[in-house]
Amino acid sequence: MLSVPKASDVLAAEVRERILSGEFSEGTALPPERQLVEQTGLSRATVREALRILEVEQLLEIRPGRGGGAFVHRPNRESLASTVQLVIRGQQIRLDALHETREAIEPTCAALAAERRTDLDLAALDAAHAELVEAGDDIPRFLRANIRWHNAVARAGDNELLIGFMSALSQAIYAATDIAPFMDDEVRRVTARAHERIAEAIRDRDGAAAMRRMTRHICGFSHAVSRVDPRAQVALSENAAAQSRTPSGERAEMQSPEQSAAQQTQQGTEQRRGQPTEV
Repeated sequence: MLSVPKASDVLAAEVRERILSGEFSEGTALPPERQLVEQTGLSRATVREALRILEVEQLLEIRPGRGGGAFVHRPNRESLASTVQLVIRGQQIRLDALHETREAIEPTCAALAAERRTDLDLAALDAAHAELVEAGDDIPRFLRANIRWHNAVARAGDNELLIGFMSALSQAIYAATDIAPFMDDEVRRVTARAHERIAEAIRDRDGAAAMRRMTRHICGFSHAVSRVDPRAQVALSENAAAQSRTPSGERAEMQSPEQSAAQQTQQGTEQRRGQPTEV
């Protein structure tokens, strides 16, 4: 059976292509509704429906009143983050899948940050870290600063797609996970230390070290959550576990004595244990 597209869909597709191709730049005002009706030969209802489609897609901003109209809004990192968050919620993506995605992309963000960071990026990392340290026992403030720090790493990498993904992932993971029960003094101390070492590698433009330390940091968080939050069902990826192997001595510095003992007990088993409870 043949399917004939609606006139509103055809008009929306044409305007969408002009926006995405750059023919209509950011902030450009489309012709008034009456003029669009005259130009296209379509009904006013059809033109309005096409504009509503593009508004829902966040490609147009409709402003009412005098001086209002339809204005072009090109997709950006906020658009991507919003779309990813909708997919996560709408498809009820598993928390372990979110962690797997974070394990896959955040070490790359750290490596890119080491390569591309600016002085302003370093200042943003330092400010977020200072906020995290100053938070003390204020767990909500600590977690906000933690998200801010990780997103600052992504921004330093200067990749719009990764920035958008990280913004969506960090918010979704913390919204879905009850991590407050294990945010004790030791965990906060280890987290702050991990951030310092990752930032040190970024500052030194050492991409390999930044990636390695971030991998261990993220895997530690996933492992810790899997033990304290029965809803999480976090599964570390084999690739991430392999990447978390580091030169002798570096891992021990990031672990508490109890965690080091746990790691020694589990040596030789298939499942990697004793990861640092870093957030």
